Amino acid sequence: MMHRIQDCVDTLQKYYPNADTQLVDRAYIYAAKMHRGQTRLSGEPYLSHPIEVAVTLAELKMDAETIATGLLHDVLEDSETSYEQLADLFGQDVAQLVDGVTKIEKINFGSREEYQAENLRKMLLAMAKDIRVLIVKLADRLHNVRTLKYAKEEQQKRVAGETLDIYAPLANRLGLGLIKAELEDQSFKYLEPDIYQQLIEYVQETREEQQNTIDMTKQEITRRLNENHIEATISGRHKHLYGIYRKMRSKGISFKEVMDAIGLRVITNSKADCYSTLGIIHSAWKHIPTPLTIISPFPSPICTNRCIQP
Repeated sequence: MMHRIQDCVDTLQKYYPNADTQLVDRAYIYAAKMHRGQTRLSGEPYLSHPIEVAVTLAELKMDAETIATGLLHDVLEDSETSYEQLADLFGQDVAQLVDGVTKIEKINFGSREEYQAENLRKMLLAMAKDIRVLIVKLADRLHNVRTLKYAKEEQQKRVAGETLDIYAPLANRLGLGLIKAELEDQSFKYLEPDIYQQLIEYVQETREEQQNTIDMTKQEITRRLNENHIEATISGRHKHLYGIYRKMRSKGISFKEVMDAIGLRVITNSKADCYSTLGIIHSAWKHIPTPLTIISPFPSPICTNRCIQP
């Protein structure tokens, strides 16, 4: 589904009621002017791409300047707009962000060794100056891989390889787990199409059973935590396809042998409750020995571990 610029503005105002929406509107109008007559490989107007990038940034709860950058991120490369013009029209911050994204776009990726050396260093330097540059680039790459079916096979594999080797790991390092997962799955689809399709079929066959397991386990954990007067938020998830494939490949196992194709996250209000919850879970399910990880984002510490039903 194609989004409209109003979708982006509406999302922005939900989390930033006083956001500078006029900046976003002006960036949209300027991008529409600069990209007039340009089209994507899909045949859609080119403007559809920066709008989708901006919507992704809004969904990530980025500020108005970053969203404006998403709308303008290709104008330095694809039009006669200069840096000075951008700075005059939208301010130095937006101009610098657009320039940073443009510089990343001009990096010429070669071998995987080069990914890990000079080119990766350049990307990290760009990120260090303003992390928003890389977030815009990740949103840009996300929409590009979502529409990769319109490209030729050679380009599909090249873009998918870059995405899997560079952009997905960087998304992971920035804590953008959902984006990382989609970047990996979309890339996997073009790099290993046959295996991807097989996994799709396996997952579909077991989806209902896995969802029932998630629901029943959530209910059981909730019941036990209530008995112990522990407040927590519990969410379940299905592991994404590339994560399953990576586990199968690294361990040399079949799909049916993947023990953690689904997972539950329990978020408590204190570290003490976190450890108490871990003990409660271990009393109900058999523990798989792995290092315990404590993650402490604000406001709630989280302790994670793996268990299986007896």
